[in-house]
Amino acid sequence: MKEPFEKLLSGKTFQILSDLVYQHSRIRLGSDKQSLMANRLRKRLSILNLESYEDYCCVLHSPHGSDEVEEMVDLISTNHTRFYREPEHFSFLTQQALPALVQPLRAACTPLRLWSAAASSGEEPYTMAIAVADFLRSHPGLEWEIVATDISRRMLTVAREGIYSMDSVKSVPLEHLKCYFKKGIGVRTGVCRVKPELRKHLRFERVNLFQPHLPVPANQHVIFCRNVMIYFDLPSRALAVQRLAQLLAPGGYLMVGHSESLMGINHGLHPVQQGVFQKT
Repeated sequence: MKEPFEKLLSGKTFQILSDLVYQHSRIRLGSDKQSLMANRLRKRLSILNLESYEDYCCVLHSPHGSDEVEEMVDLISTNHTRFYREPEHFSFLTQQALPALVQPLRAACTPLRLWSAAASSGEEPYTMAIAVADFLRSHPGLEWEIVATDISRRMLTVAREGIYSMDSVKSVPLEHLKCYFKKGIGVRTGVCRVKPELRKHLRFERVNLFQPHLPVPANQHVIFCRNVMIYFDLPSRALAVQRLAQLLAPGGYLMVGHSESLMGINHGLHPVQQGVFQKT
């Protein structure tokens, strides 16, 4: 059997595969992504002992192909993230959003609910958790939880572990690194792990933003959905934003990536600053 990397991904087969990716995830892959798809699927074809991308299409369209479609989307999806990415949003969270939310929530005995809707390998929700935990040191008495979701099971496995190289936490302030991370020793030298006191506030779950039911509690006070909608076309962005807005509590905040725009979308949210919108 020839190795899969010796086979070419034809334009016709690429279109079939990219259409399946879109139908399942709304991720739109242009023709410039053909080599990316071929590269990311090569190992999978080898694991399945397939000789061509055409054979892989047959697997995807088989009666049990839905699980493999999910696997393909996982392999194709881009998972670029880091701690304190676009730090202005975390400054807004601690300096404006949380001060506005905490007192009314405490008075109503309501927990603070946050959602990282594109959690990837966990850097974003853990950064959110650090911001919340640090703020609540001087505002005790409020329960809180972060729901961290992603379409990639592979990335969520990494996120649940909360283990990162020391190089990847360089952007974490030293005082937060000492407070919220445990440095590895021995065979764990060179890595650190988010402490259980912080991890206990996070719940990780696989979620496709376009699945029929979103298993996320209603009345979220803060939603981060950053740098994922750049992969959607306008109708898909509109649908995603409308679904996110429905899950926001009145007065809650939605944060999107700096490079993302909600122009042309009927969402009913009030712009606050770049990438920040509030439900009135």
